[in-house]
Amino acid sequence: MVYTLSGVRFPTVPSVYKSNGFSSNGDRRNANVSVFLKKHSLSRKILAEKSSYDSESRPSTVAASGKVLVPGTQSDSSSSSTDQFEFTETAPENSPALTDVDSSTMEHTSQIKTENDDVEPSSDLTGSVEELDFASSLQLQEGGKLEESKTLNTSEETIIDESDIIRERGIPPPGLGQKIYEIDPLLTKYRQHLDYRYSQYKKMREAIDKYEGGLEAFSRGYEKMGFTRSATGITYREWAPGAQSAALIGDFNNWDANADIMTRNEFGVWEIFLPNNVDGSPAIPHGSRVKIRMDTPSGVKDSIPAWINYSLQLPDEIPYNGIYYDPPEEERYIFQHPRPKKPKSLRIYESHIGMSSPEPKINSYVNFRDEVLPRIKKLGYNAVQIMAIQEHSYYASFGYHVTNFFAPSSRFGTPDDLKSLIDKAHELGIVVLMDIVHSHASNNTLDGLNMFDGTDSCYFHSGARGYHWMWDSRLFNYGNWEVLRYLLSNARWWLDEFKFDGFRFDGVTSMMYTHHGLSVGFTGNYEEYFGLATDVDAVVYLMLVNDLIHGLFPDAITIGEDVSGMPTFCIPVQDGGVGFDYRLHMAIADKWIELLKYVSNLYILIPDII
Repeated sequence: MVYTLSGVRFPTVPSVYKSNGFSSNGDRRNANVSVFLKKHSLSRKILAEKSSYDSESRPSTVAASGKVLVPGTQSDSSSSSTDQFEFTETAPENSPALTDVDSSTMEHTSQIKTENDDVEPSSDLTGSVEELDFASSLQLQEGGKLEESKTLNTSEETIIDESDIIRERGIPPPGLGQKIYEIDPLLTKYRQHLDYRYSQYKKMREAIDKYEGGLEAFSRGYEKMGFTRSATGITYREWAPGAQSAALIGDFNNWDANADIMTRNEFGVWEIFLPNNVDGSPAIPHGSRVKIRMDTPSGVKDSIPAWINYSLQLPDEIPYNGIYYDPPEEERYIFQHPRPKKPKSLRIYESHIGMSSPEPKINSYVNFRDEVLPRIKKLGYNAVQIMAIQEHSYYASFGYHVTNFFAPSSRFGTPDDLKSLIDKAHELGIVVLMDIVHSHASNNTLDGLNMFDGTDSCYFHSGARGYHWMWDSRLFNYGNWEVLRYLLSNARWWLDEFKFDGFRFDGVTSMMYTHHGLSVGFTGNYEEYFGLATDVDAVVYLMLVNDLIHGLFPDAITIGEDVSGMPTFCIPVQDGGVGFDYRLHMAIADKWIELLKYVSNLYILIPDII
């Protein structure tokens, strides 16, 4: 979803960078900038030299099978790019062709409960949401029962570290995917399409198990891609298959493209290792600006690292700068409070951090934590859904034109400020949901993923299929191996690193259909949902990400924004569904706003509401 506002000015930040010389003896201590940020570091493992996966994760390796799953570089001519990968058995060429019918949207909604007790969810299979507006109240009735999660017993001094528990949980293997026909016998007519969809999901799970050591390991891409820190230095890796050469540049080496040349493996992953300085300090100081310079088919291009976890817009500059964010231990925020139990009935306060102040300014994480969260608690909400977290250079997009997917928006503060906000919400017993955007990406080439390696097919479909004409944005290729790694790792990153309690997935309708729901009316006729217009790769990704989230974080909540009424949307993946807990149907919110604003006599609108 995209909103536009005129007259919005970008905020500026104080200049924090110093101009320093680059040491000719290889010690970069003098080529640094002022340290002003904070970060929680992770334990990293070094990737095998010639592999885009972690060879230490599991014994099932590429060498053992002789088969390699590599990022595809061919054009996106086929309707489903899942078949680009090499599997042990051949997948069906296409799902059956079915007729699309234009009509209006229909959604089954369940009665909304209002109790405020935090108990385990009910066993209902569908959910509904009523949305008033951003910074407004939402209520949901639970859909899809999840197992009870383990809560850590903590004291005020205890560090909250769930990493080991999360990894030990694992993700259950795929089920049979047949229960959907018991739940809804009308789906039997479309068994060919639905069984094909589930077979593609199972093949992807099997391939990930074989070549990556499982979905749990695959979703930790941030432990090997981007910048990773070890005891001896910093490793930087980037997937850029279209680049002909690459170098890491930044404040730390005076932007010298000849200082730190990267090497490429057969998967299109570029890599460089920067050893510590002679005094043991990191080669790249905390707070340094960094970019990757590539010689591409489109010419020389400087890009912000795709896995960057912080970026800033400097005064008098329009494009953002990637920031190496690795503060000393004493400056990193440590979580003190466990996650709240999952409420049976959600009452969600939807909010935009920047717009949450009564003053004419862009508000901050800290102010929201101290001033807004207590009000939300006092009003009786048990969940807050935060918009515009992922970094977006265009503020008027309301956060929906994401440029840096792993970076929290710097307009509102630092990553550690955001962590303190979430920790405070947990202290108050408030569940924190993130408005996550995996349906499209910003069209920006200077500070976003678009044309990252000089080609239009890196991360996205090439040609017209990779462009959303209404949103002016790029569309992900969900059948590409490295795109799956990137997006699955992104979802886990926000849950694991920042302790979010779930997501509202934006624009899911656009993902699930090649027509993106544009100029298409949905009546509820099942032929509208199961045919060649369905993007099976995208639906399989949604099944994988729901599998990942619910497997590793049993109390996590997933809400999908779908206006089409896709059947099986809120049925668990193992039963053949897409796996969401709730469906957010915007037509309900729009109708509610219409009633509040324009209708004086509700009785005359009853037929219209029905």
